[in-house]
Amino acid sequence: MPEKNEIILELKEVNKSFGGLLAVNKVNLSVSKGELRALIGPNGAGKTTLLNLINGTLSVSGGHIFFKTKEITNLSPHRISHIGIARTLQITSLFSGLTVYENIWTAVQSRKKFFNPFIRAFKWQDVKEKTESMLDLTGFKDKAHLVCSELSYGDQRILEMGIALSTEPTLLLLDEPTAGLNSQESMVLVKKMRGMLSGQTIVLVEHDMGVVMELADNISVLHYGSILAEGPPDEIKENEEVKKVYLGSEHA
Repeated sequence: MPEKNEIILELKEVNKSFGGLLAVNKVNLSVSKGELRALIGPNGAGKTTLLNLINGTLSVSGGHIFFKTKEITNLSPHRISHIGIARTLQITSLFSGLTVYENIWTAVQSRKKFFNPFIRAFKWQDVKEKTESMLDLTGFKDKAHLVCSELSYGDQRILEMGIALSTEPTLLLLDEPTAGLNSQESMVLVKKMRGMLSGQTIVLVEHDMGVVMELADNISVLHYGSILAEGPPDEIKENEEVKKVYLGSEHA
């Protein structure tokens, strides 16, 4: 369960406009350590835009974003990554020509602060140990030698999360991890996520409400760029406004 006294991510009155379109409208959001917060809402509600503002892909038009009490508003994506926020995308972004081992190694190596130019990279013992640990965590130890393009699409989604975790983030942003999967594959992914992501602080954008209800500690419902409702899954499921604008149309 989340540790309510420690806020990892806080958004205060965050806006994002594209010309005359207000895509994110005065969003206030607090995510506690160890919490999995799901963002749901109709298409165009501003969910992915909000993730893009948090990780610096888009600039904030107004308001403030704080990470572990320090303001990160409009920092560049690479700076935000290095302070401990990792992100996965709706479309897989693996090095498809490299092996599973090489993909995870690259992520682990990216966090290495000191390099010995006289030692070949693949002999770095600390990176090797961490890579092997991540292969165990993600269940890819027996598939480490496979080129990523040989993996099933579901395995590619799992590997992408493993790569994000290999950077040792404090906060993980997941953008529709079950996109492109059927319901059976989604449930397999959910089981994997429970083990891989235990104790991790996460903001999850997801359309599959079965996945959301299985995983989320709390849910924020976005509608026209604003937060319509917030609360635990059982409370959101019974919220009449949410049923009207989102759940009702898909789960009537």
